[in-house]
Amino acid sequence: MYADDKVAQDLGMEITGVAPGRAVLRMTLTPAMVNGHGIAHGGYLFLLADSAFAYACNTHGAVTVAASADVVFVAPARAGDVLEATAVERTRYGRSGVYDVTVRRVPDGDVIAEFRGGSRSRRESVLGEAAPPPA
Repeated sequence: MYADDKVAQDLGMEITGVAPGRAVLRMTLTPAMVNGHGIAHGGYLFLLADSAFAYACNTHGAVTVAASADVVFVAPARAGDVLEATAVERTRYGRSGVYDVTVRRVPDGDVIAEFRGGSRSRRESVLGEAAPPPA
């Protein structure tokens, strides 16, 4: 998936961990990612969290997309900050799932944002075949 993810590549996102229902991504905030107040634009924080969510919910073999998402901005981040988004599956039911993502500043661990995403799996797998039934 990362090989075709131009957004993640262009923004310098690094996948630092993936397991069933989980993903961890890192990104360094550049000066182009801050707003007029000198803090990270919320869209970039959402984008990092959403990307971790996408990688986590696509670990089960079915092509899975976002059905909903919500973010709460907890603390500001600034250019030069390294952010880490950790996505964790909370539940899957049928072709749907719920995932929580925490965005933290590295290395101090301060929480920057909390994100919740709802997923929906399509009927085909990532290989274009029929997707396996949910566990």
